[in-house]
Amino acid sequence: MTTSLLDGDWQQRLAEIASKYEVPGAALGIALGDDTLEVAYGATSVDTGVEIRTDTLFEIGSISKVWAATVVMALVDAGKLDLDTPAAIYLPEFQLADADATRQVTVRHLLTHTSGIEGDFFRGFGLGDDCLKRFVAALADLPPVGATWSYCNAGINVAARVVERVSGQAWDTALKDLVFSPLGLTHTVTLAEEALAHTLALGHVRGADDLAKLAPPVMFRSHSPGGGIVSSVGDVLRFARMHLAGGVASDGTRVLGAETVAAMQEHQVAPPSPYLDFDGQGLGWQRFHSLSADLIGQDGYTWGQRAYLRLVPNKNMAVVLLTNSGYSRDLYRDLIGEVLGDLAGVEMPQPRKAPDTPVEIDVTPYVGTYRSHGVSIEVWSERRGARMRKTQDLSDIGVPESVQEYDLVPIHEGLYLVREPDSTTWQPVTFHSLDDGPPYVFFGGRATRKVS
Repeated sequence: MTTSLLDGDWQQRLAEIASKYEVPGAALGIALGDDTLEVAYGATSVDTGVEIRTDTLFEIGSISKVWAATVVMALVDAGKLDLDTPAAIYLPEFQLADADATRQVTVRHLLTHTSGIEGDFFRGFGLGDDCLKRFVAALADLPPVGATWSYCNAGINVAARVVERVSGQAWDTALKDLVFSPLGLTHTVTLAEEALAHTLALGHVRGADDLAKLAPPVMFRSHSPGGGIVSSVGDVLRFARMHLAGGVASDGTRVLGAETVAAMQEHQVAPPSPYLDFDGQGLGWQRFHSLSADLIGQDGYTWGQRAYLRLVPNKNMAVVLLTNSGYSRDLYRDLIGEVLGDLAGVEMPQPRKAPDTPVEIDVTPYVGTYRSHGVSIEVWSERRGARMRKTQDLSDIGVPESVQEYDLVPIHEGLYLVREPDSTTWQPVTFHSLDDGPPYVFFGGRATRKVS
């Protein structure tokens, strides 16, 4: 083990910072060169107190998207799939509300969140092998294809359906054959019945008394590609090491071509707001702001769990943090920032802050209602200042409706900051219009169109 890993008591730091932010449990993994460190903290559930170990499985959420992109790119390597071919060529059932959009959406659009498909369509379609086919047949579209980046869970699921058609296998089988088996993963699953054979971390949200309470488990097979993988910190590191090694597994098995790995990390498109944590989208990977090195990764969020993966390719380093808390953003910011700084010399940008002196901006041009599938965002002005309310209908996943109100803190024209009640981290809210004219609000990575 390297001197740096030995010198840092990361077990203690994980416990200290997780306790500070009242995160029930977490696992931290660090890969640096040939060395690996895995540590764990806390309980799988506040109700049972069962201890989290390094082989405990967590929901890794949208980190699954990089795994899905890896499967797609393996088929590109094999000459079975082309990124710039329209998805409808592969999928006869793929029909959006806009016929032109149906013909235009390519596999590349799906992997780079530029398809214009309604991103947060979470309806389940059973446990059968036809669940992705049925999911694809029920889609609608929102922004014009390629007009803007908007985080799209549904697009990744469509890409996975393309994999099914091209490979002739169900998604879960293709994922196992092309990724799990070559990497020797023993603590990674996609099906609920497989997860029962392992120790699982259960998700937690804030209760009415501001204490952690169990979140309802949500596992839809039709959403597995975009956010349904369940894995351990060690298996996520094995996946990350393959990407650091140019597509080669630890036993020498080639999973992806070296040029393919490099292409996945390259900048494809920028998000419409420059104030996000990341500044570019690759093929699956996101490119994160860093003042001193290339930094790629992906975050994952499920109902009551959050996961974070960062790779520093030129330092041959990866770090993963898995948590069973829906409010672990501050833990990530403090701990991962410390790990990257101490071990790789990577300087992370300072967190966004509200200005000390209030900025006077007229919110009138942005007042109104913005709506997408299951989400309504209202913006208004009152004596205390600009306000925003986000209402999210989560009935598709059996979760009560979520309503959250925010003070909009103005930064400059078209840009405001808000802060979640359980976080010290500020998030940007950007108002903008696309080339086709309609105004949008960009919040939480999603572009939501103004309707009134």
